[in-house]
Amino acid sequence: MSPVSGTVEELDGFRSWADVARAARRKLRRQRTEDWRTLSWKKIQRDVRRLQQRIYQAERRGDWKRARSIERLLLHSWSGRCLAVRQVTQDNRGKRTPGVDGVAKLTPSQRLKLARRLCHLTEWEAAPIRRVYIPKPGSTEKRGLGIPVMADRAMQALVKLALEPEWEAKFEANSYGFRPGRCVHDAIEAVFNTICLKPKYVLDADIEKCFDRIDHEALMSKLDATRPVARLVRAWLKAGIVDQGETLYPEAGTPQGGVISPLLANVALHGLELALVQAAPRKYRVTVIRYADDLVVLCADLDTLLKVKVVAEEWLAEMGLRLKPSKTRITHTLEEYEGNVGFDFLGFHVRQYRVGKYRTRTYRGQEGFKTYIRPSQQAIQRHQEDIGAVIRQHRGAPQVALITALNPVVRGWSQYYRTVAAKNTLNQMDYQTSFQLRRWAGRRHPGKKAGWRFRRYWRRQGKRMSFTDGKHTLVCHADTPIVRHVKVRGEKSPYDGDWVYWVDRLGKDPTKPDRMVQLVRRQNGKCVWCGLRLTTEDALEVHHWDGKRQNNHYKNLVLLHAHCHDQTHGERCQ
Repeated sequence: MSPVSGTVEELDGFRSWADVARAARRKLRRQRTEDWRTLSWKKIQRDVRRLQQRIYQAERRGDWKRARSIERLLLHSWSGRCLAVRQVTQDNRGKRTPGVDGVAKLTPSQRLKLARRLCHLTEWEAAPIRRVYIPKPGSTEKRGLGIPVMADRAMQALVKLALEPEWEAKFEANSYGFRPGRCVHDAIEAVFNTICLKPKYVLDADIEKCFDRIDHEALMSKLDATRPVARLVRAWLKAGIVDQGETLYPEAGTPQGGVISPLLANVALHGLELALVQAAPRKYRVTVIRYADDLVVLCADLDTLLKVKVVAEEWLAEMGLRLKPSKTRITHTLEEYEGNVGFDFLGFHVRQYRVGKYRTRTYRGQEGFKTYIRPSQQAIQRHQEDIGAVIRQHRGAPQVALITALNPVVRGWSQYYRTVAAKNTLNQMDYQTSFQLRRWAGRRHPGKKAGWRFRRYWRRQGKRMSFTDGKHTLVCHADTPIVRHVKVRGEKSPYDGDWVYWVDRLGKDPTKPDRMVQLVRRQNGKCVWCGLRLTTEDALEVHHWDGKRQNNHYKNLVLLHAHCHDQTHGERCQ
């Protein structure tokens, strides 16, 4: 029976055959949608996770033949292909960014078609990459991003699903950037643990244009992947880059913006820590802490550190890289060296101060030191500029609109720095914000006195005056409690199957809002919709049971995967 055929009773209620045709098209669209929606996503995710754990365990045992065999199984599995397509079309935050073909989203039927296409590994042809430029924070320079087409993004996600467990079993303990289950705060805690008992010299280094200068042949030799995967990776590295209408063919570098590019960058820099540690004599231990292309080398002896710097330059030259002279320097955490004391790393300032003999446990009975890690001056200045920009954008807006716009900015910055000794900085930021708000009130009411403006926009709440209209209150930086972060264990990985450890860490994740962290603990680390475990790499959304976003009581909230949240709202991502 055709979609528009039926009995008189079935067609009753339609005014014309055009209505019948529209209803038939809606029915067919629902049928095509159900093909993607009714996939057993719970089974798909479990199958992929099980294969990834087997790859990780085989590589840790040194059974590389078994690991490669399971990788091939994952690359050709229906579960792996479906999960890769869902990641790039539904989960990723940049899913609506088009490539050179202009495709920004896919319908459910197109997702299924793309998942079937991914089985042709040996016949896959890489499409050119579209280059866009975004501003670098705190700099006038711009960073070039390479945006692959949607199909290449899906294939890269599939290859990453297979390669990441293998390399997670190999990566060094003090590598923290672009790795699952690790964050900036782990790197900062590693720095603190290294210097808290003994002051050290520091090589604060930055790799110049790391993503753009990685040597292709050196990278492919280190990757040592199977022939189909190596052919795909080489094709992505050599793919043309469309920059303002001109097609360029790179001789080096990985396109920053691709799904697999961060993993390739970590592969290229793998082994740097071991080389530097082995170059130092046993008498002076060297600690290397790397986050993506930023690294610090800590050592108590200056001559050893200078020798290690030469070794680092030679090692990086083999990969086509070099240290950036303007951002590479040697300093000391306690004493002044070449006019500098302390160093900035990942938005934090690390420095030690001398204290009296009864103010530290390190050297009881003699003068010691204290280690303080605070937000860097550049981070403070950027935050002040962000707050000022929000206030300027709301010059003529009512007070409630300004409070609504400022609260996420204040809360997010404060929570990011709440793991270090930032209490004084948070108080300082509150003072600066109140000064900017007084100027905002003065521009709104130039004919009124300062006392009238203060009584109009500030009210007493407890022991302090708050910027509030009675119902909505601006949050204060200093209200954020200081909570110390526990560094991830050296060689732990989310692929090791230790869910008790990783769920406990997710329930204390400093990069997640407090509301999400509370919901993770209430739900025992599981998604209420699909029943699977939540991980740090998952896109998470807070769902309101009654559909009212103003009702933020915890009994009305539940934490879901982003794709599960879309299903509850009728696939909003179509």
